[in-house]
Amino acid sequence: MLSYLPGSPRVLKTIKINVMQILNKNNSALIGHLCRMLLLCFLTNSLMAQDEAATAAEVPASKPVKNTFESANIFDNPTSMVPIKGTFEMDIQHRFGTVNNGYKDLWGIYAPSNIRLGFNYTPINKLVVGFGLTKERLQWDMNAKYAIFQQMKGGGMPLSVTWFSNMAIDGRDKKYFVRGSDRLSYYHALIIARKINNRISLQVAPTLSFRNNVEGYYDDAGEIQKKMENAHFGVSGLARIKYSESGAVILGFDQAITQHTTNNPYPNICFGFEFTTSAHSFQVFAGNSNGILPQSSNVFNQNDFQNGQFLIGFNINRLWNF
Repeated sequence: MLSYLPGSPRVLKTIKINVMQILNKNNSALIGHLCRMLLLCFLTNSLMAQDEAATAAEVPASKPVKNTFESANIFDNPTSMVPIKGTFEMDIQHRFGTVNNGYKDLWGIYAPSNIRLGFNYTPINKLVVGFGLTKERLQWDMNAKYAIFQQMKGGGMPLSVTWFSNMAIDGRDKKYFVRGSDRLSYYHALIIARKINNRISLQVAPTLSFRNNVEGYYDDAGEIQKKMENAHFGVSGLARIKYSESGAVILGFDQAITQHTTNNPYPNICFGFEFTTSAHSFQVFAGNSNGILPQSSNVFNQNDFQNGQFLIGFNINRLWNF
């Protein structure tokens, strides 16, 4: 009786024989079904892979546009360039005197000059901070520049938008000031830039210069009146046109918008050449402002380009990556 129990060898042998008979009977149909299923899976995966490849080809990944400008400054104006994280930068900016005195001071080379030494560092992506010292008025400046938006290639943002701000402290003797806050001036710019193609880059920036202290005078009623406004609005523009891998023509202007009671500044017009390597930038140019800090160039420029009151200047920029 034990041999007929469900787990007995005789029953298992009977079940095995029946299963083998079923498999042998339907073997051809089963193999056909399996082949059809494998072929269907292969075709489905192949079509999906082709669709994904076509989609990737049609919609390339967007990447930030590089080297819209290759210098942190062109002439006296900051550019949209923000170096990569960990970059240390040194700037030397020099302005000779105006050329209109001719041979007397060797066309400005031996005239009183203006110089600025600047140092910048990029602690995090999209942000660079720095400081500098300018000969004119012994101005110490602290500045920051942040890339709000970056121009993208392959679709996306068509422009770069960068914010620049600085604060300068007039370091001259205290006899020139009533209060310590009278030493302070500020400059702000919203820089809008676009790399048109591999050779042409453009930027425009609405600007605001602000000085805590301005000169004044007494009117007929004995009231103090300001010669100039504390706030000065303007607009600046830059163009860079490459003619070789390392050389470019550079153009720039600064135009005042605010009208003051007296001493309205002349537009600052500049043109020159820029030469770059992987870590250096050298600019030599002619312009009609001897100011280097943008608030000085925008507010106090009294040189008229049309009267020959222009000068030669140069900028040297050096980068190190850590």
